[in-house]
Amino acid sequence: MDKPVFTCAVLTISDKGSRGERDDTSGPQLLKQLEGALFNTVDYTIVADQPDSISSTLLKWVDEDKIDLILTTGGTGVSPSDRTPEATREVLDYEIPGIGEAMRQASFAKTPNALLSRGIAGVRKESLIINLPGSERGARENLEVVLPALNHAIYKIKGGTKDCAKC
Repeated sequence: MDKPVFTCAVLTISDKGSRGERDDTSGPQLLKQLEGALFNTVDYTIVADQPDSISSTLLKWVDEDKIDLILTTGGTGVSPSDRTPEATREVLDYEIPGIGEAMRQASFAKTPNALLSRGIAGVRKESLIINLPGSERGARENLEVVLPALNHAIYKIKGGTKDCAKC
């Protein structure tokens, strides 16, 4: 399989960031990594850590804009306001547990706090949605873990028929 150029978007979830009280560093870091992996960035936005804001953005990006890969950053911890996994789960057709498991396993080798990450990943229609931590370092390191599998995952989600070993 030739390396395709899929579309992508990044959604930063941050109350302070949405109010302009904090600069977002994780979103731009993810965009840089995605562009380096030949993804075509079509959107980037910051919303407050409110389930309705998160899910409505995800629904628009999948149902209307048909974006292939959506990364969220932030809201995956255990604070009372961290609701990203719940808002994401609400819009998914099905989950892909291995993505979250791989990110937590790799992160745990660096910090025991990785056990507190609740990020999930899954599919809605033909779009892959992945929750990443809100810190720049956490987002970067977690994306590094799964990035090598993303082109193939999206290819298969869209109905690609080549066997995994032949792509």
